[in-house]
Amino acid sequence: MEPVRTCLGCRQRAPRSSLVRVIARDGAVVVDAQARFPGRGAWVHSTRDCIETATVRRAWARALRVVGPLDAAEVMMSVSPTREQADRHMDN
Repeated sequence: MEPVRTCLGCRQRAPRSSLVRVIARDGAVVVDAQARFPGRGAWVHSTRDCIETATVRRAWARALRVVGPLDAAEVMMSVSPTREQADRHMDN
């Protein structure tokens, strides 16, 4: 049985393999692709909608327990447009 995590953006529970782990590093949110970096991490779907929603809700700092704003630009750049379109297509 695969572990289940909650997406910061949409707040839906999903298998760990369908989410991306992120951590706070030097005032920015960084993708932890291998899920091996030490420290507190958070999970989010690899879609623009979920990343933007987490940013608007200021969920990054709260989930990662960091004081102050965090820059999520690196996470947003890691989203592949083809994967986002494929995810959207699967929802319909």
